[in-house]
Parts: sequence; C-alpha cells; structure tokens
Amino acid sequence: MKTTMSRFQIHDDLTAPDASMPVLRGALSTGGQLPNFLGVLAGSPAALRAYARFRAELRRGTLELRTLERISLAVAEMYGSTPGIALHSRTARQSGLGLDEVARAREFESGDAKEAALLRYLKAAIDGRGVMPAYLHEEAREAGWTDEQLLEAIAFASLEVFTAMVNIAGDVPIDGSVEDSRTLRAA
Repeated sequence: MKTTMSRFQIHDDLTAPDASMPVLRGALSTGGQLPNFLGVLAGSPAALRAYARFRAELRRGTLELRTLERISLAVAEMYGSTPGIALHSRTARQSGLGLDEVARAREFESGDAKEAALLRYLKAAIDGRGVMPAYLHEEAREAGWTDEQLLEAIAFASLEVFTAMVNIAGDVPIDGSVEDSRTLRAA
C-alpha cells in the first residue's frame, strides 16, 4: 500500500517547533486529532499563529456555518485542493447541507438565491484578475448581504485560498493518511 507523503513535514506535538506548541495544544484540546494542514503549518510558528488568529476572528463574524462551508468548498474545488474538498464535503454535510447543495457549492453555485449571489461575487473576486464587475456587488447587496458580511466573506475566502495554496504546494495528504503511515511505521 502506497502512502501519500507531504512535501512539508507534518508536525505533531512531539516534532513541532516550541513556538508552535501553544496553537497546536489548543487545536488538539478542541479537535482531538491534529489536521495534516495544521501539522504542516506548524513548521512556521508565525504562519500558524497568523492563521489561527485570522480564523478565530472570523468565527466571531456574522456569517452562518453553512455559508462558510459553501465558500470553503468552492475555493477548495477551484484550487483542486483534495484535502479541502474532503474535509469541507464532510463538514458541509454535518452543517446540514444536502449532497446537491455540496455539489453546487463546489461550482460557486447554490439552490438558495442569496447564497448563489454571494458565491458568484466571491468567484469574481478570487478569479477576476483585478476585474470586479460592479453588477455582482449590487446583486449581492440586493440579495440581502450587508457590507459587513461581504467583507467577512472576502476575508474568509482569502483564508481558504491560503489553505488551498498550502495544501497544493505541500501536496498535503487527506487527513488520516499520515496516521495510516505512522501505524505502518510503528508495526
């Protein structure tokens, strides 16, 4: 059985730099298992702290979990981030999104008109190469999104782009695959 390996070391609480340990301890206390992405990011304590602070602030925002999961799915699909697609397909389903809505979100679409307007807006912001059509901003506003929510959505999408870039650059395996290789090495 071949195990996928990351280009970056996937740290745990035994191998991470000391400066990464406070964030890793916090992640382990709430999640039980350290995601491979955080294990990779632990290789740079500054990047890990920045990511954790950014995500923590956005958790206190006004956007619902289902909206955040739609954004995460869309960005992961756009970047071809297999770990992101796997994680957010699972967490989107846990948040109450149906399989059809998960599939739509991966294409920056939604069966909900308000959510669809936001996803189209974000797709243009991410993929627009410096061109953001004014009508998409107006469409999102007319659908009911406030400036605060649009700014949070842009911030969250940028965080998901960063996550996808690390996953792609590091060829980070889907969570669980590293644990399988650790089990094989221990045996």
